[in-house]
Amino acid sequence: VRFANGRLRRPESLRFTVYRNRDTAHPRKRHRRILVSETERLCYVGHNFGSEVMKCNSLCRYFVGVLDKNSGQMEVYNAEIFNMQPLLSGGKCWGSQLCSCFVLVIPALFPWHGIRTIPSLLMLRGTAGEGSTVSPGWRGCFNVCSSLVQMDLCIEAFGTSKQKRALSSRRMNAVGSDIVSTAVTKAAANIIDAKGVTALMQDMAQDDVQNISAFLPPCHEDADRPEHVYKFEDILSPTEYEALRVPAAALASITAEEVAKRTEERSHCSFVLEELKFLPTDERSRDHKARCLWFLDTLIRFSHLKVIKKKHPMGPECPHIISRKLMKNFTSLTYNNGSIQNLISASMKAKITAYVIALALHINNFQTDLTVLQNDMKLPESRILDIAKALRLRVSKAKGVPGLENDQNHKLGTLSLPLPMQKAPEGQRKRKKMN
Repeated sequence: VRFANGRLRRPESLRFTVYRNRDTAHPRKRHRRILVSETERLCYVGHNFGSEVMKCNSLCRYFVGVLDKNSGQMEVYNAEIFNMQPLLSGGKCWGSQLCSCFVLVIPALFPWHGIRTIPSLLMLRGTAGEGSTVSPGWRGCFNVCSSLVQMDLCIEAFGTSKQKRALSSRRMNAVGSDIVSTAVTKAAANIIDAKGVTALMQDMAQDDVQNISAFLPPCHEDADRPEHVYKFEDILSPTEYEALRVPAAALASITAEEVAKRTEERSHCSFVLEELKFLPTDERSRDHKARCLWFLDTLIRFSHLKVIKKKHPMGPECPHIISRKLMKNFTSLTYNNGSIQNLISASMKAKITAYVIALALHINNFQTDLTVLQNDMKLPESRILDIAKALRLRVSKAKGVPGLENDQNHKLGTLSLPLPMQKAPEGQRKRKKMN
């Protein structure tokens, strides 16, 4: 372990307690640990999960060697580093966290008093069932079912002089909630006076914009041409683009009769079927557009899936590097029925939509029919318009291609310079009142 606020003078005097998660079947939760220690002044808590966990455990492997002086042999054990944070009264109570999902993995919290002396603190869950009597030396697992206040009461009644000194020190360091509230209110007022409400609102809007940008292709705002705003290389890398040569060859060599047949069979999405009618005659341009259309059609079909259960969800004709790109960039991991699955969540579908629009802009000279893409993606109009505005497109009304659904009221998205100011979505729209 290492301590966040200094070094120990006498580390051999510390006593540690480690807890593990009760859900041993969960592939992630079963590795979670909480480590608790106490000195004469403070209690410390460290854990190996959550947002504040140390990154070194995932980047490196650590080992501890135990040398047997008699035999001269050393046994090596796996280890991980815990960052111990001081626990002050009024802060986050680790006791309530342990109550529901963690069990003690050493005999008992107060072995020097015996288990029967503190029934309110420990509850046995052994093989004999609840309520069983056990000896103090029994090494089972116990659920901690007490809050920090109850723990303090137990220390006052049964604790050693060292524990009582630590309790007294924690109470001396405690800060009343009313004092904290007053200080926070005063600090907030000072910030508002110094910076102003308008500047703070702009900072909040910028934070929202940054959160939105996590699901969009990289945007180069300083670009001097529309094709450089969302670079083609950020959508398809050169290696991925080269892998599309073989599967897209069928689209590059397609004839007008085959296009009509595929339109009747609806073997591709509407956007791709319409663009296949206008493939360039130049061989290089025709091959480039065919690769883009093949990948766009694959993205749209991939967005219609819910849970990915197959290793190659888009079929054997899809190159391995493309399958890996789809699984890595456009799915989120979820735990269900004892196994980890790849799920296309709502946020991931929004990300796929953003990449589909960006690719369609490259295909159609940076102007595309959003309504056609909306129907192909099976999205509400408000959703695709929010994504288009987040991509800094200018949205206008236009007539669609004759024969398509609702061909008189289409939305057209155009990428042009200078880019419009980016705004965070306004949230849920108000519903119209029904008379």
